[in-house]
Amino acid sequence: MANSTVTTAVAPGAPGAGAVRSSSQQKRRNRYVIAPLILVSVNVVLFLVFFVWPGALGLLYSFTDYRGVGKLNFIGLANFQKLFADSTFYAALSRTFLYTVLSVPLVYVCSLGVAALLVSKAVRGRTAAKIVIFLPWLISPIVVGVIWKWLFGQDFGFVNFVISSLGGNPLPWSSDGNLALAVVIFATAWGGTAFNMLLFIAALKNIPEALLEAAELDGANAWQRFRNVTLPGIAPTSFMVILLSTIHAMKEFAMIQALTNGGPGTENTLIVQYIYKTGFEQSKVGYASAASMVLMVVLLAIALIQLRFNRKKD
Repeated sequence: MANSTVTTAVAPGAPGAGAVRSSSQQKRRNRYVIAPLILVSVNVVLFLVFFVWPGALGLLYSFTDYRGVGKLNFIGLANFQKLFADSTFYAALSRTFLYTVLSVPLVYVCSLGVAALLVSKAVRGRTAAKIVIFLPWLISPIVVGVIWKWLFGQDFGFVNFVISSLGGNPLPWSSDGNLALAVVIFATAWGGTAFNMLLFIAALKNIPEALLEAAELDGANAWQRFRNVTLPGIAPTSFMVILLSTIHAMKEFAMIQALTNGGPGTENTLIVQYIYKTGFEQSKVGYASAASMVLMVVLLAIALIQLRFNRKKD
């Protein structure tokens, strides 16, 4: 019997298999292109609305005598000239630098020390310790300020109560400027250790064990291994922690506002508190905007100096 051949007729206007496959690939390609564009566009819009636009307004206000209401009267560099002749501004800026210089090393040492203990195999209860140490980072800075104000209150504080119970004299935590600043610095270290601790834990776990074992076989003690192997291994993380801690310290407001309100008097008024009081309490929006522009330049200079130092070190 003769073999029969079956042929399939294709309509002239119908797409072939190759065309269907090409259309599917095109749709998939469009999906991979459009989805990232949508996600990026959302971030760009948020950046423009919450960063670029307020920054542009602040720059505009810094050249005016704007007081929150009314018209904008352009006065040129008058705000900056008045600002650079204001001794209160220099006092707030110098106190901010002092607070930063004292708090950032303490936060760095506490974070690295706690992280080194929590990655050590000789320490027990590491999981519970991580949870307990991480809790302060989850608390609002306002609440942190209230807690430490209750602990170090001059008349009602728990610390002075303990000192009095032991027969000592209560310390003037609120009326002495240096003691008040010390309380702020310790509160900053208590609240800022948790997040930096997580960064250091990840960095310490990425150091190859072979390097530490080789150093130990060469006769290096624990301190020598830490100085010559561990510290160089976590150098990028150290740079990031120092940079972020410095910027955060220069912009600290909520915790200090709740803890000391810049006191006693205005002795511990930092630069952001100075900007807040000038702009909102005295309604000098233009003048406060000029101070915020100076702070922005200072922060950019600090970041650039640290980046340049890090490149030279590398």
